[in-house]
Amino acid sequence: MALTDDAIAKIKAKIVSGVWGPGDRLPPEHELGEQLGISRNSLREAVKALAFLGVLDVRHGGGTYITSLEPDILLTSLAFVTDMHDDRALREMFHIRRVLESHAAAEAARTATPEEIQALRDELKPGHELTDAAAYLAHGSQFHRVLCDISGNRYLTALVTSLIARPLFDRATAEPLGAATVERTVCEHAAIVDAIASGDAVLAATLMEQHVDEIDYWVRDGEEDPVASR
Repeated sequence: MALTDDAIAKIKAKIVSGVWGPGDRLPPEHELGEQLGISRNSLREAVKALAFLGVLDVRHGGGTYITSLEPDILLTSLAFVTDMHDDRALREMFHIRRVLESHAAAEAARTATPEEIQALRDELKPGHELTDAAAYLAHGSQFHRVLCDISGNRYLTALVTSLIARPLFDRATAEPLGAATVERTVCEHAAIVDAIASGDAVLAATLMEQHVDEIDYWVRDGEEDPVASR
């Protein structure tokens, strides 16, 4: 492991220093090993680890490339971690969501343009028509992603997207949703958007905190109607 860690560190140093950048192809294995002064076995293990982390893209028969290094790629492995959640992990993940998304809502209230606010309102419209739980969860998750995008922080959006993924969809079923549940969810989303549109950062953050708390309750304790998409 020490040799593999050393190989990872050397590859990372090349990327950080700018020797290799997004989209660049790494030298062939034997040449790369000689350049870095590491064995082929250590190099292979390092490449596997960095591929899992979204840093490298191994194309069998086509070489190894640096990925785009965009946040949504680099944080893909976080979604793997959320797949392994237990009750305690769920509570901790929702605490992180509450902090991140309330910040995102407050930031949106301070900086959102009329076009961005309209984009949020547009995300509300399909919600009234969805009755399939999985489709509704996907729709609700998209609303949260669009809201986070307004912050302009790509890592915040990627983090929230990763945290949303599994805990919600694990609870999705093919059963129809009640009209009351759909209406309640859309109304809560609309209230958050109204607070953002009014420029009230405190209210927007508070409404989002309450919103995420209710999702947390449904995911961990359950309710008759799936409301986790909120």
